[in-house]
Amino acid sequence: MRYRLSGFSGESRRPPVQDIAAYPSFRALMQSQSRVSLLAAPPRATGEVRYVDRGPLERELAGYQKALSGQSRRFAETFWTAPSPGIVASAMQNDHYASLADYVNAVAEALKAEYEAIVAAGHVLQIDAPDLAMERHRLFAERPLEDFLEFVELVVSAINRALAKVPSDRVRLHVCWGNYEGPHTFDVPLEDLAARLYEARVGALVLSMANPRHAHEHKTLARHPLPRDWNLVAGVIDTTTNYVEHPEVVADRIEAAAKAVGDPRRVLAGTDCGFDSSTGYGLVAEEIVWEKLRALAEGARIASARLF
Repeated sequence: MRYRLSGFSGESRRPPVQDIAAYPSFRALMQSQSRVSLLAAPPRATGEVRYVDRGPLERELAGYQKALSGQSRRFAETFWTAPSPGIVASAMQNDHYASLADYVNAVAEALKAEYEAIVAAGHVLQIDAPDLAMERHRLFAERPLEDFLEFVELVVSAINRALAKVPSDRVRLHVCWGNYEGPHTFDVPLEDLAARLYEARVGALVLSMANPRHAHEHKTLARHPLPRDWNLVAGVIDTTTNYVEHPEVVADRIEAAAKAVGDPRRVLAGTDCGFDSSTGYGLVAEEIVWEKLRALAEGARIASARLF
């Protein structure tokens, strides 16, 4: 974002991740391992935020299209990620706008150009919004739950305005609690978020449902059904461990998600998050990534045979 949007300079100081700060021995273990820190300092907003340079995005989209055209088979669909205004505003602190709401809305207005360009290029837009869950134990760690839920409502409203010209069935919303191997004991339950997330103008929700802290979330979806026209991209592979899931485990997870949604045609199998969400931070060896993706494909075949 610092290269595409105006208004950023200097450094921000992100508040610590609550579950890392709460366990000193775990924090020491994390700090002893040489990798990019989750506490890295991005720039801060020191001026008006506007989208000023489409060149990097256009070059990346062209490179992606070139890579796709070299494949022997066509994908059913392709997707491209872009950040939510909330994660930009949470990570890149505000020294310019009168309020957090003003800042979030300004970022959303700037990101509108990127959102529209991605869909115009023929891709599904995936808005990556870890802020809609993770900031509960980061930016809002010392504040009441209600304050965080008001932030979720603010961000969802801003996203909706930014998507005014984008068909909702070409957008999916990725919400997560932070893609790092940690205790996650302060994660906000999906139960508290579901109704507010369902206000988004999107056609699918991407959720972490494989890691040990959120493998039960299919039960929440059964109690709080997805909007009728939404799909679910269910995370059935953990992206923070070198354990390779057995295909039968993957199939069981897909079937649990399909049962919760009520229609297997509305469920896609995915990974919990990216294997290297912060560049250089990944913990899964490259060969193991491919083993996990093979397990994902095989588990999907098994589940499809059972469900259909």
